[in-house]
Amino acid sequence: MKIKSHVMSAFLAGALATTAFSSVFAAEDTIKVGVLHSLSGTMAISETTLKDAMLMLIEEQNKKGGLLGKKLEAVVVDPASDWPLFAEKARELISVNKVAAVFGCWTSSSRKSVLPVFEELNSLLFYPVQYEGEESSRNIFYTGAAPNQQAIPAVDYLMNTEGVERFVLEGTDYVYPRTTNKILEAYLIAKGIPKEDILINYTPFGFSDWQTEVAKIKEFGSAGKKTAVVSTINGDANVPFYKELGNKGIKATDIPVVAFSVGEEELAGLDTKPLVGHLAAWNYFQSVDAPVNAEFIKQWHAFTKNDKRVTNDPMEAAYIGFSAWVKAVEAAGTTDTDAVLDTIIGTSVPNLSGGYSTVMPNHHITKPVLIGEIQEDGQFEIVQQTPAVVGDEWSDYLPDSKDLISDWRKPMSCGNFNVATGKCGGKGS
Repeated sequence: MKIKSHVMSAFLAGALATTAFSSVFAAEDTIKVGVLHSLSGTMAISETTLKDAMLMLIEEQNKKGGLLGKKLEAVVVDPASDWPLFAEKARELISVNKVAAVFGCWTSSSRKSVLPVFEELNSLLFYPVQYEGEESSRNIFYTGAAPNQQAIPAVDYLMNTEGVERFVLEGTDYVYPRTTNKILEAYLIAKGIPKEDILINYTPFGFSDWQTEVAKIKEFGSAGKKTAVVSTINGDANVPFYKELGNKGIKATDIPVVAFSVGEEELAGLDTKPLVGHLAAWNYFQSVDAPVNAEFIKQWHAFTKNDKRVTNDPMEAAYIGFSAWVKAVEAAGTTDTDAVLDTIIGTSVPNLSGGYSTVMPNHHITKPVLIGEIQEDGQFEIVQQTPAVVGDEWSDYLPDSKDLISDWRKPMSCGNFNVATGKCGGKGS
């Protein structure tokens, strides 16, 4: 176990619509909160729900009396699945709308686009989606899973429980799948999987002509070794991908697929009968049996006025991030970025699994890892759940990252401190 694991373990042991509301409240009587999610374009299938979730969380907080005696006011913008536009909209939220914090982004391309804006303007972004790691910014909180909280436990499950010996790493062609698969390839090789038993393929956003690619997967899986697909396909390309799996007769018993970007929301638009038994790895499923989750689902159905609207993992990550920000603002007595940064590390808030998630010094959080099997009703049967795992921002399996840690507490205040050289490499992003 490298040094950063000891640092995190020791810390953890000690740490237990443009607006949502009427303009009757004067500007000085409200705290503005930015919501930065694609409401159009290829990522709208996933991100629109997160916009709705944020509006619900803000409404619920206002029912409790708001924050610091003021009403919260949501400022919603649509970056339209256009990565450069994310940066423009982030700058608008911070500089023009004067938001206190922003909750948003889905793809790593969008997060990479906005990161320098948040650092330049010293504002806060709460990012609620699983990602590839290899980043730690003073101005970003990563409430979705790092690879060690999703991708690595998923392939461990495939090897140890499903007996998988061959892997297809199938992804959308951008930074998250490429970096995640780089980590997974190194991890699989370290576990004794020969390189020739790993097939890696990428397709563009919005890809729809899956016949050739799925045929390749079927052929790769016919070599006599148990084969699985590890999917980092993002957005609406998942719909034709799963349809083509069904068309080719690929069942979970033949070649199981474990997905990192397919949850209840994405399955809502699919015929799930051919997909039964395929898998997803997340830190939350709607099917979690916990009173706090039942209450959250009840609130969601009431807010959306639709009992069929599902919940999903990024919604829980948004819930955790928003709760941690509220608690840190209350502790600081202000929404000032620097003051909130001083109070938020070590903050523990309820997650939706019945436990707590803690904000760590690397601006990641603690989360359990859940493996779920797709059911006919579009829900997941949880087949494995781990204890809470600390998010690892720098991968142990990449040579340039294995000696790096992130700790944004003073005096270190470094996102990529090299434990071998004893030096900070810079901002960490």
